[in-house]
Amino acid sequence: MTTITLVQGDITRQSADAIVNAANSSLLGGGGVDGAIHRRGGPAILEECRKLRASSYGKGLPTGQAVATTAGDLDARWVIHTVGPVWSASDDRSELLASCYRRSLEIADDLGARTVAFPAISTGIYGWPMDDGARIAVETVRGTVTAVEEVRFVLFDAQAYEAFAAQVG
Repeated sequence: MTTITLVQGDITRQSADAIVNAANSSLLGGGGVDGAIHRRGGPAILEECRKLRASSYGKGLPTGQAVATTAGDLDARWVIHTVGPVWSASDDRSELLASCYRRSLEIADDLGARTVAFPAISTGIYGWPMDDGARIAVETVRGTVTAVEEVRFVLFDAQAYEAFAAQVG
């Protein structure tokens, strides 16, 4: 059974087998969590992302999908990059958000990862409401069969931590 833990802090400072990156589809870095992971992880992550883009994802990684690279200088073995959906009040994209968590756990299983640190995917610049994002994240992790022993949600601020704590119970 997978244990869910919550931490308020900086995901780039976590020690885990895999750290999940809320990436943009280009895989070439950006703002928020994506930029922080690329900055702290160093050039090895970007180099592998460029190779992935050149070989398989020339038009970008599709929303809801995930792919792994080295973790570079992070205290992890891998970074799992996943592209979250932009929130829309008129178009239910919650299955795409759930897919980010599910696909990331599937890749973690393939890699043999036992600990995985997730950010609150899509709840930053992509505008997903925090309470709903937390609900989808926790329900998806609980509903996914995985060999991952610990899923750690690393939340940047108190509001995110409280939203996830309400879902974890």
